[in-house]
Amino acid sequence: MKRVIVFRNGSEVDGKVLLITHSLEELLNAAGNKFNIAAKRIFTAKGGEIDDIKLIRDDDILYVSAGEGFIPLGPAAGEGNAIAQTESIKGKIKNSHWVTLNVGGKYFTTSRSTLVTKEPNSMLARMFAEGDNGYLMTPSNVDSQGAYLIDRSPSYFEPILNYLRNGQLIFDSNVNLEGILEEARFFGVESVIPQLENLIAGSQQARDNLPLSRRDVINALIMTPFNSELRFQGVNLAGSDLSRLDLRNINFKYACLHGCRMNGANLSWCCLERADLSHAVLEGAQLLGVKMLCANLESANLRACNFEDPAGTRANMEGVNLKGANLEGSNMAGVNLRVATLKNANLKNCDLRAAVLAGADLQNCDLSGSDLQEANLRGANLKDAAFELMLTPLHMSQTIR
Repeated sequence: MKRVIVFRNGSEVDGKVLLITHSLEELLNAAGNKFNIAAKRIFTAKGGEIDDIKLIRDDDILYVSAGEGFIPLGPAAGEGNAIAQTESIKGKIKNSHWVTLNVGGKYFTTSRSTLVTKEPNSMLARMFAEGDNGYLMTPSNVDSQGAYLIDRSPSYFEPILNYLRNGQLIFDSNVNLEGILEEARFFGVESVIPQLENLIAGSQQARDNLPLSRRDVINALIMTPFNSELRFQGVNLAGSDLSRLDLRNINFKYACLHGCRMNGANLSWCCLERADLSHAVLEGAQLLGVKMLCANLESANLRACNFEDPAGTRANMEGVNLKGANLEGSNMAGVNLRVATLKNANLKNCDLRAAVLAGADLQNCDLSGSDLQEANLRGANLKDAAFELMLTPLHMSQTIR
């Protein structure tokens, strides 16, 4: 395969760079198509006619005609002038300060020093750095516009080229970092590789820390057999919308459910031990037999929730933090709230029959209209608690050890 620079006979402008592989006819056909003529003869810069492809060398300057004889370059162009112009054209193409690259169909124009200076040992630097006998490494083929062809993705190549230009890694957020890393490795731009690897590791860690979405939870529910235990222990579900889902028997121990929306969800017999449910919305949720030991439900909304299991299983909320929570109208019969924190909680109109509130902090708690029949309040902190309109009177035996 040979690369030649072809001009129309008698002209020194609008030259075309062509690749020839087989025959002189191939070159004539290609040149004819470029200049829109019926190309029949080919001349050297000195006017000698070529009749064999073996006479052509790489980077030769040739002139093609439609059958007419050789036309010198200009009225006074002699042999010396033609040779000088030929060498000038070669110099412009080969030794130009600017280089055009055709990367996957997209053109990039940059200076030769950009490709050579920043990473002198890279593939791009070796392609365009010059030694005593020309380029250190033979550049790739060129297209019809004279641009060097590189069969790579332009989206991943552009950040690498910009890095060589200004020393900073700048890329569009929609471009995959792994793709840029592979491009850097391919071209041997070693100095940017550690930076890319750190960015990829950081983004992977950030993705791992993102909370699961409603769709993630639904997919897990669909894929798990009904007789298998589904565990979300320690999982981040902060802010997720799990409203009206059937979440029975799931292990949410240590899970982060901060700000989660679970209106009307069925959380019966779930393990929520030490889970973070602060500011969560569980209005109207089913919480039969739930295990919430030492869970954090500060400022959570549990209005009209049902904790009472007709089969007799009792919800265990010992040591739970319900500070400032809203439990108005909830059915909490038999619930174990021993040593729980209910300071400033709203427990209006709650059913707390036989509930265990021994040692609980009920300071400033509003229990107006609640049913505390047989509830155990021994040792509870009832300072400033409101007991107006109670359905049953509070006996001294319930509050004194």
